Amino acid sequence: MNYFKWLFNQLKGWPVQNYMLWFFAFGFQLALLIQGKITSVTLITFIGTLLGTLCVLAINATKAINGWLGLISAACFIYAGWSAKNYLSIFEQIAYIATLDLPVIFAVKSWNNDTKNHLRKFGNKEWLIAIIGTLLVYIVSGWLIGQFTNDPRPWIDAISFSISLTAGIMCFMRYNNQYFWWLASGIFQLILWAVTFVQGDATLAMAVNSLIYVVNDILAFTVSPWFNRGRKRAGLNELR
Repeated sequence: MNYFKWLFNQLKGWPVQNYMLWFFAFGFQLALLIQGKITSVTLITFIGTLLGTLCVLAINATKAINGWLGLISAACFIYAGWSAKNYLSIFEQIAYIATLDLPVIFAVKSWNNDTKNHLRKFGNKEWLIAIIGTLLVYIVSGWLIGQFTNDPRPWIDAISFSISLTAGIMCFMRYNNQYFWWLASGIFQLILWAVTFVQGDATLAMAVNSLIYVVNDILAFTVSPWFNRGRKRAGLNELR
């Protein structure tokens, strides 16, 4: 019981902008749900988008509840990705579970302080490795998914997957540069799910969710402890 109470308390003390963004997401996604036909896909997507938004906002605020939120939302997004035949989006969620959700869940009581007090920034070497790694994953995953599945959008799926995978690894290693990748990931996920919606394979909710993720990533640069402006606000030491 104390564990669940502690988890619930992780929803407190966020920047007010984070709460505003989540309630905006809730209202927008609820409107999309009730104005369309409610099916298993739309309902599970609705749940996934709300929990997914909470998850990224929790990462933004360096709150450990993001592990459970990410795990449950990942299950919802895997179902949505399978229904839309965006197969690499499924592997993207599996990568999130491995690099983000499970490590946080297993170290949930220490993750908050360990993270915000031990953040790092890229040097030239790290920038080079991250960029080359992203491009290699893009080329290999795009070719494989195009050759061996019926994914109708393999290369858009692949660019979203490669950027998101790299960002997840950066977050696991506590590099604040992840947010440049998250921002790019959100933009390409928006393109992927917008194209998927136009082609009739998904609901608009996933595209809207990606747009909200983009807003969260921009917000992180100003209020999150991952960056010095947010650290100053929270009374933390600057990153150097």
